[in-house]
Amino acid sequence: MRVFRGSNKRFPHNHEALRGAVLIDSSAALGMTKSALGMTKSALGMTKSALGMTNWVLLKCLGVGLLVVLGAGGCGGGARPRMRFGCYPSATVGTNFPDPQALGRHGYRSAGTEKNGIVYTCKGGQIDLAHLRIAADWTKHLTQRTYECLTRNDSQLSFRSKPAPSRYFVQIEYPKGWGDLQREERERIAGEVALELGQYLSYTASTWHEIVTWFGYRFVGFLPEFASSFSWEDSFSNLVGTRIAAAALRDSEHEFDEAMTLAIDRELGELGVQSRRTAELASEKVRGEWYAGQVVYMVNMKKRNFDIGLDDGYVTPTLVPGLSDCWEAQAQRYPAPKLGAADKYGFKVKLEIEARIWEAHKLLSIVYPEGRAGRKRIEPAAHFAKIMDYIRQEAAVRYGLDAEGRP
Repeated sequence: MRVFRGSNKRFPHNHEALRGAVLIDSSAALGMTKSALGMTKSALGMTKSALGMTNWVLLKCLGVGLLVVLGAGGCGGGARPRMRFGCYPSATVGTNFPDPQALGRHGYRSAGTEKNGIVYTCKGGQIDLAHLRIAADWTKHLTQRTYECLTRNDSQLSFRSKPAPSRYFVQIEYPKGWGDLQREERERIAGEVALELGQYLSYTASTWHEIVTWFGYRFVGFLPEFASSFSWEDSFSNLVGTRIAAAALRDSEHEFDEAMTLAIDRELGELGVQSRRTAELASEKVRGEWYAGQVVYMVNMKKRNFDIGLDDGYVTPTLVPGLSDCWEAQAQRYPAPKLGAADKYGFKVKLEIEARIWEAHKLLSIVYPEGRAGRKRIEPAAHFAKIMDYIRQEAAVRYGLDAEGRP
């Protein structure tokens, strides 16, 4: 099987490296299988612990709304990112506050020294590092898959996702005269478009998970995920992950994991990352107003952030007011991933999601009010705005939240 290794040089500026694909031998595949089996055993162990509610160490940062893409169809793709577990941004049992100066080395294939949890930044508020890393790794993976499609002139790409088991369908229409371009020019354009599309797909998939958990989806049936749906740090953490991945993929001097490690430190520094103690104080400061509860999965999350970039194209993070270490700090807005490069070069891209979950009937009835007979897919570009309007209205009626998710 011919795939791109995570250790390859970066892309798209160094697109020669992408043509230098390498073979992953059977021993590596076997290692991946053993790793997956180990993850399954670990997940079973955590489930047993959760049932007993006695071993809080194993519950720490357990499964808070994370994207884990498992399957793929067409256009290769290479090794897929591994699972990570996110945290609530609350000062509760089960939330980890790592030392931002010792976050370890990013690990696409294995955890290694990687540290996750909640850090606080003056310009970006709370950042969930697991969400950030997952979004980054899937940006890399989907960028590589898209690049393979474009260089083969394939018109379709699909992939599946979990915890919310949905299938994503991407249709690509090529510009006129694409086949007449020189190979080097096609590869240059493919690299630019693929990097943009990888960010867009990763961010959209993470947003989709926030949506389905709002409507009641649970990866583990007895563990509620509603509290983490659009919690105030999620969308911005996901967005930052896609941005960091793009920077790492453009880094021609370092392998991806090292480039990610450097890019994370650089980005957090630019956002004004604070000490572990300040992160804990920030979460404690909003107890009662933004959330209530002492233990993960038993938290009443009152504050949300519904800004996914639909209104003005930007996502604005939520800052904790009144922190002395971040006095008068202003939120750093970032643009949500778009398809400007695809449009610039004449590509037409359409993304659809087939929701293979019980909650799908509710979502389809929102986007197809005239009747959903025979309609199984949701088109984010056309339908996410309708869904988010519904969520905002429901939040106002049921939970007293305003349009921005404030209690």
